[in-house]
Amino acid sequence: MSVPSDPTEHDALDDSDAHEGSERMPRWVWRAVAVFWSGALVALVARELFGKLSDLLVILLVSLFLSLAVEPGVNRLARRGWRRGSATGLILVSVVTILLIFVVAIGTLVAGQIADLLRNSDTYVTRTVDFLNDTFDTNIDPADVIAEIQDEDGRIQQFITDQGDEAVRVSLSALGVVFEALTVMLFAFYLVADGPRLRRVICSRLRPARQRRVLEAWELAIEKTGGYLYSRALLAGLSAVFHWVVFQAVGTQAPLALALWVGLISQFLPVVGTYLAGLLPVLVTLIDSPLKAMVIAIAIVVYQQVENYVFAPRITARTMELHPALAFGSAIAGGAVLGAVGAILALPAVAMMQALMSNAGPRYEVVDTHLTEVPRRRGERRRAPMRRHPSDPEHPR
Repeated sequence: MSVPSDPTEHDALDDSDAHEGSERMPRWVWRAVAVFWSGALVALVARELFGKLSDLLVILLVSLFLSLAVEPGVNRLARRGWRRGSATGLILVSVVTILLIFVVAIGTLVAGQIADLLRNSDTYVTRTVDFLNDTFDTNIDPADVIAEIQDEDGRIQQFITDQGDEAVRVSLSALGVVFEALTVMLFAFYLVADGPRLRRVICSRLRPARQRRVLEAWELAIEKTGGYLYSRALLAGLSAVFHWVVFQAVGTQAPLALALWVGLISQFLPVVGTYLAGLLPVLVTLIDSPLKAMVIAIAIVVYQQVENYVFAPRITARTMELHPALAFGSAIAGGAVLGAVGAILALPAVAMMQALMSNAGPRYEVVDTHLTEVPRRRGERRRAPMRRHPSDPEHPR
């Protein structure tokens, strides 16, 4: 005969089972923990790989923009019967030759100025001190300044001696830059010479409608990037010719090298490029004559205004014109991310993005009021009316 169990004992067992079930961790918590630590591990690995491959990524980015810039010329030569490899090689060799001429000319100028300063340091010091005494009514003795410069234990001679190790470091850095430049040229050559084959490989993975959109965006990027750099190069040529005439008339040393310097730097550094580029010829001329330096400074400022209101609107009307604030901000952002390379690449990158965004989505005709009236500059064409979107009530049906 079985003994009936105590009902309170059954209630206690049920309560203990329920309590254990409530303390059991849900299954989704373990999955969330696994996903979190997997994501953290992937992030650490990606960060380490980016640190190791950052130089390669910068080289690939520069190569991409260089290939977009030279492809319009390669396509033009290919339509005339050139092989793409030969056309690409010709254009890249031309670019390298121009850059080498520019670097050699500026390097020769700087080296010549340094050698001239070392040879005639007493004359230049005396002339500068006399100018300061006459202009600011000071009483500086040129002999004391010359003695301080020539003192072997002085700060100036010690600074010159300390620059020996710096020169070695700069030479090694220059070799690294040359190697990276050759790598960029190699990647750019393959991107342009094998461009059609590369695009076929990419499009073979896409649907026909998506292929057309990708190819249209690619063609627009090539057109706008190449057109923007072409307009910059043309403006740089005009600036170099004008400043060469001015430097030649004033009697500045190495007028061709300084003109090339002003032309290139003024066009590929936004807003402040003209004034930074003009600083070198002003300093070089200031050593010879303060009056000549003032004439050069005035000529640089005047040409900047002429370029802004006459040359730039006509040349950029068919390519892509960036707002000065947008160009300046993009250069600062690019410099903060990738340094000097980023500051230079930011301009064609923003020009390409602006072109892509301008063709994306519907656009409507702007209502004419005093708040939207923009005066046309000389040489600027009248804009064609924007197409209306079908959802617009005023759209012609």
